[in-house]
Amino acid sequence: MNYVSTRGSIERADSAEAIRTGIAPDGGLFTPETVPVLSQTEIQSLAGFSYQELAAKILSFFLTDYGQSDLQKMTAAAYAHPSKFSVPEVTPVVQMAEGQYLLELFHGPTCAFKDLALQILPYLMTKAGSISGDNKEIVILVATSGDTGKAALEGFRDVPGTRIVVFFPEEGVSQIQKLQMTTQEGSNTKVVAVKGNFDDTQNGVKSIFTDPVIIEELAAGNMSFSSANSINWGRLVPQIVYYFYGYLNLCRRGAVKPGGPINISVPTGNFGNILAGYFAKRMGLPIARMICASNSNNVLTDFINTGIYDRNRAFYTTISPSMDILISSNLERLLFYLSGNDSERVIEWMGELKTKGSYRVDQDTATQIKDLFYGGFADEASTMATIMRVYEKNRYVMDPHTAVGKTVTD
Repeated sequence: MNYVSTRGSIERADSAEAIRTGIAPDGGLFTPETVPVLSQTEIQSLAGFSYQELAAKILSFFLTDYGQSDLQKMTAAAYAHPSKFSVPEVTPVVQMAEGQYLLELFHGPTCAFKDLALQILPYLMTKAGSISGDNKEIVILVATSGDTGKAALEGFRDVPGTRIVVFFPEEGVSQIQKLQMTTQEGSNTKVVAVKGNFDDTQNGVKSIFTDPVIIEELAAGNMSFSSANSINWGRLVPQIVYYFYGYLNLCRRGAVKPGGPINISVPTGNFGNILAGYFAKRMGLPIARMICASNSNNVLTDFINTGIYDRNRAFYTTISPSMDILISSNLERLLFYLSGNDSERVIEWMGELKTKGSYRVDQDTATQIKDLFYGGFADEASTMATIMRVYEKNRYVMDPHTAVGKTVTD
């Protein structure tokens, strides 16, 4: 499996290099040159796997320079119960209504869905060093809108050969998230508050990543940058696993016939979680429609419906802060694929986003996006109403991010 940069400067890299580097030197994102495709028979053959076994299998399709036995050891450690995850299923499925199910992703050590990726990323990153023969200390930079920060800090806490610096918008995360980050233990952890919103934070981190002076200074100290955001392929690829696990769970309990289609609703801001669903669909998982659910920062909703991405709009601080984003970085990977791996067009669109704050994709790409995704959003009032309605009906306490997804679905 080879990896390329969405902006064309890297034509071939292995997965260890992609994970170790985090972001390509041209500012593009590493993404698989091809996506493996499984038959429905092959997918159903995975039905009896534990989450740990399934994770090792799915990762092996993409991380071909990692040994299978190494991946099995990594997934067994990262998703261990009860030391890491509070339930043996790791991501259990709960029925909400007739034909509607919820995939619970909050049973990790920081109660955020990011734990599913950030518990295994330290293993993948340190192993990448031994695979590539790179003994530099890794300096991990993270921009967070809330839950990524704590999950990354906890995942990399005291991991040898790494340092981690998390940047968060000072007034853009919840009080609980701020306390989680600022009270983090670990000799290799740092937390920085930023005056601005998440997009300001993310843009600043990206500029540090590609600053030649800073990179040269790090190299002189035998250090190099990497990322724990979903711009890093090692952060995104583990998220593909729970789509397969959730689907196979539904098949086992008879809620879906093997090979039968499902729709998925994903609350998303940076487009990473739903992009993992897109990869699962391309691999053969029978996903009919992907529902892209946004909060009041509905830039993705408008993009899906119009083909115009425009971040020149009001920014809202909401009760679902992890989705308070106007620049959805992972969308770049999707555009790369839908444009036929045309890095020149990707460079043009990302350049327009940086200089003008907006871009319009061509009609063919816009049509493909509308065929794949449904875009909708939920404001604060409707999100809170959903939380109340679900509790009254199911006695189930739903977090505001999940409630955005359910509101758009209903």
